[in-house]
Amino acid sequence: MRDLTEAQVAAGHSVGIVCDSTTGGDYEERLFEAMKDNLALGIHRTPMQRHVGPGDLASAWRTYRIIQELRPDVLHGHGAKGGAYARLFGSLLRVSRSRVARLYSPHGGSLHYDETTATGKLFFGLERSMARFTDCLLFVSDYERQTYRRKVGEPPIPNTLVYNGLRTAEFEPVATAADAADLLYIGMMRDLKGPDIFIEALALAGNALGRPLSAVMVGDGDDLPRYHVQVERLGLKSHVRFLPPMPARQAFALAELIVVPSRAEAMPYIVLEALAAGMPMIATAVGGIPEIFGEDSPALIRPDAVQLAARMGTALDAFDAYRRLMPQTDELKARFGADVMAAEIEKAYFAALQK
Repeated sequence: MRDLTEAQVAAGHSVGIVCDSTTGGDYEERLFEAMKDNLALGIHRTPMQRHVGPGDLASAWRTYRIIQELRPDVLHGHGAKGGAYARLFGSLLRVSRSRVARLYSPHGGSLHYDETTATGKLFFGLERSMARFTDCLLFVSDYERQTYRRKVGEPPIPNTLVYNGLRTAEFEPVATAADAADLLYIGMMRDLKGPDIFIEALALAGNALGRPLSAVMVGDGDDLPRYHVQVERLGLKSHVRFLPPMPARQAFALAELIVVPSRAEAMPYIVLEALAAGMPMIATAVGGIPEIFGEDSPALIRPDAVQLAARMGTALDAFDAYRRLMPQTDELKARFGADVMAAEIEKAYFAALQK
């Protein structure tokens, strides 16, 4: 979102953000603070619960009043809740205005539901009904587009694939610190992202290599205390350092090899950021991650601790050779540059406005 808004502002557009105020921490607050002076339509944060519940009516009303006052030409909703608000409120604004483009980017969230369950059927039925209020669907990975087709159905409206993009500065290599650890996990501390897989694999790989491996784990989340307990139970307390959220490139300098052990993903920015910074990685072949590496990349594994441990050993044993297996910078820039992303999204905005 930050990279996209920066590119849109640079292109001369007036941009604003409306988002939840109950998630995130000090790091996210600093990011918003750094952005706010550049956004002509400002940053507006209001409580929005992730799941459907009784608080949605009040949240929807507050959000609608904000959007009504901003009077945007384009509403681009991200995720199920943001997508519903953007499309419903954009439709309401059309009652008093000639045109508001309503775009929706489906992300993990509701697409993770099993389409055979009652909950899945409910959510995917709602997604199908919302198509009449949608001018364009923007997918961040082909994985999400195919998942949408399988679970919701073939979209009866324009839809396109636009990969997430990075700014030019993010393609500068990051130098690792002199005291860098062997391995880095960076992300939310929740089982969906696989910190427990990372910790178990760390112990297995250390035993196989005959030496304890050192690791840094950066992030926060409700499950964090469980991972502290797991580290202590496996005898890794003196080899694993937990740190709070920080800028990704700052974290990259803390270790030689980055691991993304997620059980499910859409198109994770952290993978793009790490590769753009010249960092070697191991990642699970879930969601859109294989679209970044290529299906046959040796960097890809299943979300399995035994397989991850084996790959850790292989990578650390022949580190320079393993680093050379990563995607090349020029290829990454051509596919995942912020300028490419912003240009494609701008094209979708103008097409939606002309419908």
